[in-house]
Amino acid sequence: MSENLLKVEDLVSGYGRSQVLYGMHLQIDAGQCVTLLGRNGMGKTTTVKNIMGMHPAWQGQVRFKGFGIQNLPSYRVAQRGIGLVPEGRQIFPNLSVEENLVATAADRHKKRNPWTLQRIYELFPRLRERAGNFGNQLSGGEQQMLAISRALMTNPELLILDEATEGLSPLVRQEIWAALALLRREGMAILVIDKNLAPLLQLADRHYIVEKGRIVWDGDSDALKADAGARQKYLGA
Repeated sequence: MSENLLKVEDLVSGYGRSQVLYGMHLQIDAGQCVTLLGRNGMGKTTTVKNIMGMHPAWQGQVRFKGFGIQNLPSYRVAQRGIGLVPEGRQIFPNLSVEENLVATAADRHKKRNPWTLQRIYELFPRLRERAGNFGNQLSGGEQQMLAISRALMTNPELLILDEATEGLSPLVRQEIWAALALLRREGMAILVIDKNLAPLLQLADRHYIVEKGRIVWDGDSDALKADAGARQKYLGA
């Protein structure tokens, strides 16, 4: 039986007087890949910020491995085992690729096969080639590989990717999807936000669609493939 890893319940949040989330909920079990889908401005990134302690929730609960994390600062959430690949990548521009990777590296949970520089360079050989280059000297695709790798170097139990392939070339997208498929096969739990539905239908176990701060549809890939009405109404796909 799969272990419940992350559970978000009745999450209410916003900015100032503007409410964004209206009872958001989702669940990720150990080893699952789950998507959070929806048009821009519907509350996906706010949900991620609430999970990661980057923005306070007004109401509701965020539980990771059964422990409430909604009131923890971001660094404590990360220490508990959640790695974030944020929208916009946010790598350190004045550090080299290798310095970016080791800056926050940790193996707090003593994994059997932890992520190391060697494993990262095997996953993304291009980063080995660019190891001495500064972050601001990389292409957009290389920066996204670095952002994913930096999160992996914290050896998380759950990896969250906000806009995993936005603005990337088709070839780089394929490389990112292949890497995520490998992580999934290795048993890492993943929450991914992206607009490219076709690869997500192959990758993910479950999908949640958010509309105006509420989950309006959820189900597995077969159900989403079959529900053309939901795809057109909420995703324009």
